[in-house]
Amino acid sequence: MLGWVLGFWLLGGLAVQALTFRTVVLDPGHGGKDGGAAWYGQVEKRLCLDVALRVETLLKRRGLQVVMTRRTDRFVELADRARLANRSSSAVFVSLHFNASRNTSIRGLEVFYLSSRGKTLGSRILSSLRARLQTTRGRGLVSGNLKVLRDTRMPAVVVEAGYLSNRTEAARITTASHRQAIAEAIAAGILAARG
Repeated sequence: MLGWVLGFWLLGGLAVQALTFRTVVLDPGHGGKDGGAAWYGQVEKRLCLDVALRVETLLKRRGLQVVMTRRTDRFVELADRARLANRSSSAVFVSLHFNASRNTSIRGLEVFYLSSRGKTLGSRILSSLRARLQTTRGRGLVSGNLKVLRDTRMPAVVVEAGYLSNRTEAARITTASHRQAIAEAIAAGILAARG
């Protein structure tokens, strides 16, 4: 059951309070000397930045303020990403990544959260990704003790939008149309979390 009642989302029969925010801090993973995952000729840092810039455009069109932790191929320490995010008031933090595994058959989506408000944000983004990309594969919504989640003082998530190590998924991710679909899904999930 999913519905909106008096400022709360009913998600799986449980009431989850909608989030209030004006700013979205987008964190394209990796950058500069840190390329992230590299498979089949693709490097994660480039794909993360591409998707983040697409999400930024979509959110700005809807009137939200957007802060980017990086706009170019440069290295930013995890602590600096969190510090930058914490300067924004009334904000949420969304870190964008692509996954990889030695087991190249693994594919799908994962969204990590640490706080209950992060879980609210993550559940809306994951639902949107699953609906728009028409997949239920992956580990889903996962509690993770990651530095950017620990160090940010706002609802925060890390989105793993597919596995570069899976040849089929990597081929899809390399297309601009699929990255646009990912961006649209993430933007829609962020907007849905506002209620």
